Amino acid sequence: MTTDSPKPDSLNEIGVLKRREIEARIIGPLVARLAEEFGEQRVHELTAEVIVDIARTQGAALAEAVGDNGLAAMAGSMSAWTAGGALEIEVLEQTDEKFSFNVTRCRYAELYRELGLAELGASLSCNRDGSLMQGFNPNVEFTRTQTIMSGASHCDFRYRDVTNEPATPDHESRE
Repeated sequence: MTTDSPKPDSLNEIGVLKRREIEARIIGPLVARLAEEFGEQRVHELTAEVIVDIARTQGAALAEAVGDNGLAAMAGSMSAWTAGGALEIEVLEQTDEKFSFNVTRCRYAELYRELGLAELGASLSCNRDGSLMQGFNPNVEFTRTQTIMSGASHCDFRYRDVTNEPATPDHESRE
């Protein structure tokens, strides 16, 4: 299920970490029950697909709300995800073409573990990141090779605007 146009999201006032907790407390038991009934693999696949679609729509809505879909606007919107110490980040590079940072503490991962939903945490939170950027700006390439959620010491977020780069086999699908 996708929507044709992004609708304003009025839930961010409560903070993204609190929002994820509310969602997880509902989605976790629902996914568990559906997995018992219909099979864990398929239910987890469908859950991931829905979350990715939602994230893409939210990314487009975010770009519309801030009136800009450049990397500076994305960097400026980080306060929604870091509010209340939800993420501790170390910015490595921030230019018009690149935004690179490491997450050194992730209270989202801590939350999912505390709720006994560590196995769903990646689908409910981490998998949103690339899709959110696709909706925000499809000309920005997102790379991440590790996450705290999966047991790494940090998450490595790398964004690169490929708008003005010549088409190569790696970037042809973006046209």
